[in-house]
Amino acid sequence: MTSQFSGDLMRRAAFGVLFFSWVSVSLTCAAGFPAASRQKLDVAKHLKRLNKPALHTIQSPDGDIIDCVHISRQPAFDHPFLKNHTIQIRPSYHPEGLFDENKIATEQKERINPITQLWHLNGKCPEGTIPIRRTKKNDILRASSVKRYGRKKHRSVPQPKSADPDIVNESGHQHAIAYVEGDKYYGAKATINVWEPQIQQPNEFSLSQIWVLGGSFGEDLNSIEAGWQVSPDLYGDNNTRLFTYWTSDAYQATGCYNLLCSGFIQINNEIAMGASISPVSAYRNSQYDISILVWKDPKEGNWWMQFGKDYILGYWPSLLFSYLADGASMIEWGGEVVNSEPGGDHTSTQMGSGHFPEEGFGRASYFRNIQVVDGSNILKAPRDVGTFTEQSNCYAVQTGNNGDWGFHFYYGGPGRNPNCP
Repeated sequence: MTSQFSGDLMRRAAFGVLFFSWVSVSLTCAAGFPAASRQKLDVAKHLKRLNKPALHTIQSPDGDIIDCVHISRQPAFDHPFLKNHTIQIRPSYHPEGLFDENKIATEQKERINPITQLWHLNGKCPEGTIPIRRTKKNDILRASSVKRYGRKKHRSVPQPKSADPDIVNESGHQHAIAYVEGDKYYGAKATINVWEPQIQQPNEFSLSQIWVLGGSFGEDLNSIEAGWQVSPDLYGDNNTRLFTYWTSDAYQATGCYNLLCSGFIQINNEIAMGASISPVSAYRNSQYDISILVWKDPKEGNWWMQFGKDYILGYWPSLLFSYLADGASMIEWGGEVVNSEPGGDHTSTQMGSGHFPEEGFGRASYFRNIQVVDGSNILKAPRDVGTFTEQSNCYAVQTGNNGDWGFHFYYGGPGRNPNCP
């Protein structure tokens, strides 16, 4: 069994190298061009690769352009290993639930409001297509390079057992999370309070997400991620947006946000990855949240994502991964920010609502009804949940448990403050 698993890992590692080589070759321009011309050519090629021919186009009120692309023409199928892939139109199995939105008490329902995406105000994509946020030239030019566009930096996953200050400072990423480990997990779910945190520097971001992790925290980490984020560098504004991410080699050569590389296969024609979420919560005012479920189909082995009660968005084929092809070894829920230490001080980029957990509902951001999927494909409450934050005076986490919200936690903070200089 061990040798078989090792052989499988080697095969998948070779697949990762091949994928990286394919990306590298495809992004290489002919030598001899002046630097500016070479960059212009690189950007044009990348835009052509990402922006597929649209059957219908929708102008969003926030300035986004949503292209309705035929489901078979989406970026996933540029992948050399997915050229002849047969699209799985629906998951073979859906996890059996513990918490259901219908079971949430009426009082809580009245306090939480429905949520949508801004572009829906101006139209919808027809059946047989998927909505893709169009990438613009300036989106790519804001990235450090064409190759790094749409990718996270290395070491951006919280590693709870390593709060070594050197690692914290080296990565520039800070977190406030709850997590489980020590078992085999086949999915995770949470309902996430949605805010629009303030970002101090354009190269920083603030996000709230679920991490489904496999492998070690070294060079071979597998990760599937989904949630909401504010990222001026990636999107060119401060809007709160739905996002996904994946990597099979610790953010080095594989994976990306949303549909900005080949990998995730979308089947839904109503929700656009990377599009703005509206409305968002306000301090001591109306509260909004989104429900996200990621689970492994026990029959086909692919990792599926569901948004809210009604939208099954699509899946990550299991062949993208090594460890996650088998299952996850750790689940994390919570917030992440980039702290670039502008001027030598801690950033004032907010996490969650920008307020500390002890302020509670309507003031601090929350994750509620957090669950894991077990080996029987059943959603259940997590056991032995730990919490982690690098600097609790900057961003903190506080857990709780009750009938309506199940296991939940408040998290976040303002970043720089008198106790977090």
